[in-house]
Amino acid sequence: MATPLGSKRMSYKTVDTARPDGEVMNLEGSSYGSFSYRTYVLGSLTLVYTFNFIDRILISVVGVPIINEFQLSQFEFGLLSGIGFALFYTILGIPIANLSEKVSRKLIIGVCVILWSLATVLCGFTVGFVTLLLARMLVGIGEAGCTPPANSMISDYYAPSARPTALGIYAMGVTAGGVLAQVFGGFILEVFTWREAFIFVGAPGILVGIIFLLTVKEPPRGYSDPPGTPKVERVSFPDALKEIFSKRTFWVMTAGATLAAFAGYALVGLQPQHVVFSHGFTPSQTALMFMAPVGLAGTLGAFLGGYLTQQASRKSATAATWVPGLAFLVCAPLYAAAFLVGDSTVMLILLMVASVLQYFYLGAQYNIAQAVVSLRVRATSIAILLFVVNLIGYGIGPPALGLVADAVTTNWIAASPVAGQISATCSVTDASLSPALIEACRDARAYGVQWASVAATCLFAVAGLFFLLAGRTFIRDLFINQKTPAAAAA
Repeated sequence: MATPLGSKRMSYKTVDTARPDGEVMNLEGSSYGSFSYRTYVLGSLTLVYTFNFIDRILISVVGVPIINEFQLSQFEFGLLSGIGFALFYTILGIPIANLSEKVSRKLIIGVCVILWSLATVLCGFTVGFVTLLLARMLVGIGEAGCTPPANSMISDYYAPSARPTALGIYAMGVTAGGVLAQVFGGFILEVFTWREAFIFVGAPGILVGIIFLLTVKEPPRGYSDPPGTPKVERVSFPDALKEIFSKRTFWVMTAGATLAAFAGYALVGLQPQHVVFSHGFTPSQTALMFMAPVGLAGTLGAFLGGYLTQQASRKSATAATWVPGLAFLVCAPLYAAAFLVGDSTVMLILLMVASVLQYFYLGAQYNIAQAVVSLRVRATSIAILLFVVNLIGYGIGPPALGLVADAVTTNWIAASPVAGQISATCSVTDASLSPALIEACRDARAYGVQWASVAATCLFAVAGLFFLLAGRTFIRDLFINQKTPAAAAA
């Protein structure tokens, strides 16, 4: 049954009960551990997630020097920043998530942090496109073991009423990692090369992984769920899939999140190139003066989205769907305008406002994915979500829009006086080109990147519509409503 956007939030009766350990709690569930310790754990998981995104986003920060050195097309660079990373990250996500339903989640996370940090360091020692692509694949293998077990741990540390904010804080790692990648990468590029950037940024993650393994406790599974929530000790992967496939809300929301990732990850690589090619700033200036502020705005958006969703949920049970849905509809035209204006200051303001709104959905997607399934399927539902989002959004988005940029660049060159003298893979640092051809190369690259970016922004509006549609079945699909098999089938 469709649910109006303004429908009232369901509430639990405040009846006290007790756990086997003697702790008194009400039917809303209780959080695990002391406030200070679970805050430390949440902070540790957020830090891990931050390093996760620092290491995966860094290639976009140093993208222009890599493109120039290896003379890459936008499609080839899209492979490095997209499917080259996302393939194994996506494929391994589901089996690792299923494994985390049975073994220590903190062990999986700690070992994987160390692995992907070592792989990031290796990126600095690559000698060409193929070796860099292989190193990026290894980064993806390590990072596959982060988000599914982390979300599962957060759900056991925090009661349902506190989870939206906790997941929103955790989701800040996405944009915080992007900001720090811009800052560290930008400063390093001022003195060193892109190779040192990978080495210096990747190495600290090894220490983070070791500290995480030594200081974080594995919480009891299902500790924070309300009494009476059905508990399933074991669940097979086919059974988990069967439950997830029965939830229409999950798939409609996943479609929206996938489109958002398709556009968002493409823009991660295209935005700095737009600033460099269209506005004439250096890669280090772009990272520090433009991409870092945009990333900070996105970090605010990730937190603000979780907070506003939690507040709106007091009056509307479907807030997790319509808050990000409306934010997407507003951010799309703001992004498009940012890539079309000529003034760099106005561009920065538009990019920052749009970035705040774009990231409202990060915590919501995880919250929805877990809310509609049972306890033992949570990590698997997150893995399925990430499988689709990352394979299509992260994996295909950058190279697909890279193809758009290459096509537009090629058309610009074909219609210009320099037709036949340069190609879409031209480098603005190529010493064999005359100053006039270098300038033409820059203009061609700028034109292709600009219109590929505008095309990407249109997808945010479509993503917003999918999130709004997910609200129509959200209440029906909530797991806490499925008290009996008959109710679940209703």
